[in-house]
Amino acid sequence: MIILGIETSCDETAAAVVRDGREILSNVVVSQIDIFAEYGGVIPEIAARSHLEAMMPVVNRALSDAGVSWDEIDAIAVTHAPGLLGSLLIGTLTARTLAILHNKPLYAVHHLKSHVYANWISKMALPQFPLLALVVSGGHTQILYMKGHNQFEIIGTTHDDAVGECFDKVAKILGLPYPGGPSIAKAALSGDSGRFKLPHPKVEGLDFSFSGLKTAVLRAVQKEVGVPISYPSHKLKELLSEKQICDFAASFQRTAVEILREKLEMALVEHPDVKSVVVAGGVSANEILRKALPDAYFPAPSLSGDNGAMVAAACYYEIQSGVEPTDPYKLDIYPRISIEN
Repeated sequence: MIILGIETSCDETAAAVVRDGREILSNVVVSQIDIFAEYGGVIPEIAARSHLEAMMPVVNRALSDAGVSWDEIDAIAVTHAPGLLGSLLIGTLTARTLAILHNKPLYAVHHLKSHVYANWISKMALPQFPLLALVVSGGHTQILYMKGHNQFEIIGTTHDDAVGECFDKVAKILGLPYPGGPSIAKAALSGDSGRFKLPHPKVEGLDFSFSGLKTAVLRAVQKEVGVPISYPSHKLKELLSEKQICDFAASFQRTAVEILREKLEMALVEHPDVKSVVVAGGVSANEILRKALPDAYFPAPSLSGDNGAMVAAACYYEIQSGVEPTDPYKLDIYPRISIEN
């Protein structure tokens, strides 16, 4: 089965052609990172306009790179939720229109499910059920329990910031460029991860909280440079040396990874039947996290971020699970509350 996957949940315009949920025939991603680096974050209205300009060229290139015609496409998959409403609107309208024009079944796919299924693409050995999925991205931090394909149970989630969001906010405090994940990882290479002791938020069960960690970094930086807590955070970078920035980056990164590992270890104790652990989402590209979880499945670094291949892969396994296609005339873009819905 050959599926065209379309992804526009945030600031990547992406389309891919995937065979049988595992073999990538093409994978085209146009990123808006260069646009938003100047602003230090994504501006939804600009993101939507950029998707509008890039969407059809990206889809056409995905088909061309894959060497397939519309006659060979068996289904169209599109990210339906969650995400920025304007960005989702461009992707879903494109997918709906193409499904109608080419008479193809349309599948609306949940964004987090797609990230999980990036771990099935181009792998010699596949994850075994039941499994735990640690989803770590700019908008989400969750632990999922999966008994089988398309069976998701949220057993842990963040109470406030996602870990990727925390990376971005700490990077801004340190004066590092957007996106924060790669910037902190790069700076941390030259830093001492043990120099600054940062707290592990006390959250019951398998849930997370990263807002307090972000604030702890802010207070530690203010104390290090000798200014009161009222001192503007955006001016702190002017008082920090390169060594201090690298040490803070390394200390924060180590702490964030430790928190994720500790919660995952707790989840494994509570679910002794688990046979595999998969890690998904943009933060799964972090090398320190990969080293901290040597037995877990990770997607290829090129598939850690948003891409169309993961959407097509998730769609394939939904079809195998008996999910029916969506009526392209009735698909809306309002985010569903939970991955379990």
